Amino acid sequence: MQFSAPKVQSQIYDALFKVLRDIGLSEQLAHTVNAVLLIACLGFILFVVDYFFRKILLYFIIKAVRRSRTKLDDYLLRNKVVKYFMHIITVVIAKQFFPLVFVGFPQLVSGILKVTDVIVILMVGLFVNAILRSVKDWLKSKKAFEDKPLDSYSQVITILVFFVCGIMIFSLLTGQSPYAFLISLGAASAILILIFKDTIMGFVASIQVSANDMVRVGDWIEMPKYGADGDVLSINLATVKIRNFDKTITTVPTYAFISDSFKNWRGMQESGGRRIKRSIHLKMSSFRFLDADDIANFKKYRLIRNYIIEREKEIEKHNRNIDAESISVNIRRMSNIGVFRIYAEEYLRENKRIHKNMTTMVRQLSPTPQGLPLEIYCFTTDVRWINYEVIIADIFDHLMTIVPEFGLAIFEEPSGDDFREWRS
Repeated sequence: MQFSAPKVQSQIYDALFKVLRDIGLSEQLAHTVNAVLLIACLGFILFVVDYFFRKILLYFIIKAVRRSRTKLDDYLLRNKVVKYFMHIITVVIAKQFFPLVFVGFPQLVSGILKVTDVIVILMVGLFVNAILRSVKDWLKSKKAFEDKPLDSYSQVITILVFFVCGIMIFSLLTGQSPYAFLISLGAASAILILIFKDTIMGFVASIQVSANDMVRVGDWIEMPKYGADGDVLSINLATVKIRNFDKTITTVPTYAFISDSFKNWRGMQESGGRRIKRSIHLKMSSFRFLDADDIANFKKYRLIRNYIIEREKEIEKHNRNIDAESISVNIRRMSNIGVFRIYAEEYLRENKRIHKNMTTMVRQLSPTPQGLPLEIYCFTTDVRWINYEVIIADIFDHLMTIVPEFGLAIFEEPSGDDFREWRS
């Protein structure tokens, strides 16, 4: 678009040009010095206009923001939307005065105006991008969107905005229709796909991750392949940032969550129960049947008193019915390992920090060279890591300490002290 300098502008240029000619400058040099002086004056005026109008506008906007209840205007202010808006106005004003400044160089006016139009387009792109960032930050503050991959969507829209800006700049500089640019892109599509492969894969993966609700911001995930074990900080177009529990940061490609396997602990956190699955290895040589003194002693244990009484009656009735001889092979008897297993189950069921609506059991695993594993399997009511570990420690502190009361022994690998005692 061509702009003609107003009459008053022409008079300013002519008056300054006449002054320069009167002091003895050649015509060409007078035009050059005239242009430089006018550029300096215009730059100073534009700087003053941009600075003071921005300060005045910010003053009234800040007052309005403080009275406003919504946080969106705070984010608009924080992302410098006003600054980019004022820059657009400044460049547009400068464009109106360039024909005056370069009256002596008419061959440059067209090119300078095109450059100015390019700057306006870029400023508009930055202005729109600042608004998008503000909206993204505002949505992140909402509970309904705090676990959504808003960064990915924001980046996609930003790419589209600057892609449109690029098409407009291409059309402006070449004078061709935007369709010509799009046709040339079609011819180079294979190269573009190769260049933007990670971006395209990340965009598709971020949509799938969001649509299938596979990962959210704040989820605890494990990806051994990438050494990731921690909380998701952000989900971007190309990467997912994870803060590990050792406070290191792991960056994983977004498409890896589609192509590779990973563990998401969100289900555990939402269920309200965290699993304990740990074993006590008991020395099998310490297993034995209980005698009458043992049974009488265990009846004093509150947690298993009812079990001992009922089990004793059941065994006596069974032994009478089969008319067994009084040898150990033919009769049923209670064992210390069996009674200890029941004690551990009752201890877990009475513990208020063990989830009552989830599986709770104490089971024997297959014997190993390290003894018989007695596995504690249950769920805690507190899924927080520190509290979870405290609950586990309390349970096993008690069970491992009380094992000798049942005539059992915990298996340990022989140490140097053991070998010295054997030798002596």
